[in-house]
Amino acid sequence: MDLDSIDKKLVQLLQEDCKKTTKQYADALKLSKTAVYERIRRLERTGIVTNYVAMVDKEKVKRDFTVLCHIRLVQHTKENVLKFEREILRLNEVNGCFHVGGDYDYIIIVNVEDMKAYREFMVTKLTAINNIGNTHSSFVINEVKNTPAVHI
Repeated sequence: MDLDSIDKKLVQLLQEDCKKTTKQYADALKLSKTAVYERIRRLERTGIVTNYVAMVDKEKVKRDFTVLCHIRLVQHTKENVLKFEREILRLNEVNGCFHVGGDYDYIIIVNVEDMKAYREFMVTKLTAINNIGNTHSSFVINEVKNTPAVHI
């Protein structure tokens, strides 16, 4: 689906704050509430807008120790790759998982309380997954930019 300039602006507004009323979006776009409502429904129906979530302050919930963990698998069979991915999906500490090219096979984003919690995660959960050859962890010093918004 091709997005016109109004759709693009509406998506931007939704990404900035999806809790506004249809009237507030309509006022910002200089459209009727019905027109905005129909555009939002079309964006959802076509799968462009897939979900609405609440952003949580990681520091306030004691999950602000962020680790980028690079993972290399021992074997790259389809069965092993799919099994690894199923296991990662079960780990609540993992906020992101990316199958990548390069020196490592995956990069996962882990959010825990502190270094002690990360060690516990590594020892009891991550290394319990079969077929992991090695890992390399990088610890986030400061989040300069981290947004779920996609610029269109």
